[in-house]
Amino acid sequence: MNGEGQESVKVRIAVGLGAAALGADVFAAIVTALKPLGFDSLWVSDVLSGPGPDPLVALATAAQLDPKLKLGTTLLLPGRNELRLAKSLASLDVLSRGRLLLVFVSGRAGGPEGDAVGVPVAERGAAFERTLPRLRAWWAGEQVDSIRLSPLPVQEPLECWMAGLAEATLRRCGRLADGWLGAGCSPEQAGAAKAIIDEAADRAGRVIDREHFGLSIAYSHRQPDDKQLAQLAVRNPDADPRQVMPVGHAAVHELLENYIAVGMSKFVVRPPVPDRPGEASAWLDELSALANALLDLQS
Repeated sequence: MNGEGQESVKVRIAVGLGAAALGADVFAAIVTALKPLGFDSLWVSDVLSGPGPDPLVALATAAQLDPKLKLGTTLLLPGRNELRLAKSLASLDVLSRGRLLLVFVSGRAGGPEGDAVGVPVAERGAAFERTLPRLRAWWAGEQVDSIRLSPLPVQEPLECWMAGLAEATLRRCGRLADGWLGAGCSPEQAGAAKAIIDEAADRAGRVIDREHFGLSIAYSHRQPDDKQLAQLAVRNPDADPRQVMPVGHAAVHELLENYIAVGMSKFVVRPPVPDRPGEASAWLDELSALANALLDLQS
């Protein structure tokens, strides 16, 4: 784990469920297994057109199932009512006793999911510019548009991270956000993204905590087929598919080591859907194997 000041940076590994369709019993089994296995947190993605649950509803449920597990979401920001969003997130932080972790995303650019966001791609950056400062003001107890929010989050402040790899997005992250959770990029690209964010933060008179950089990583147990390779290439033509979709636990471990070496320290690892997705035991076997393969990296 040689790298940028890694002696004092805390490496944490979480499990992300993406947009997988999960029944109530399977979801409950996963939630209650994560903390005993040693994982840092549970993450649920916000995919409007996918089969998975609404992330805020899912995390509220998880908060009651485990009173200690931290709860994260990659949440769509554009297209939401700002006050309702501020109140929902503050309420979830209160009811989970300050365990909410938050990454805002702009959403996919095309296809049904892109259309479902309800905001043209060209206007999504402006949504971040407007909404993030207003959320922060409400959560700090300030009056915005003659309204003061209640309840206020337990966390002071409730941190807002961002995702995305476009240079404009990275610079916005440096100016407005508290951290960055990338996805679908190589370690070299992640290191370059961190440099852009840090530079933008410095220009804005800010500092992003060096522990607030990480990656969301999907992995598989099967080599990607031609269709999957084509999809990966569209998303990031400059990255080796093996660095975007590692195959097997050992490959995930090696990739995390490479990310750590360029200054990343927070990881949301997304397991593949098991062959028996309706059986809790299939998920628990995968999570146990994943814990055995990766958690030696936590520090």
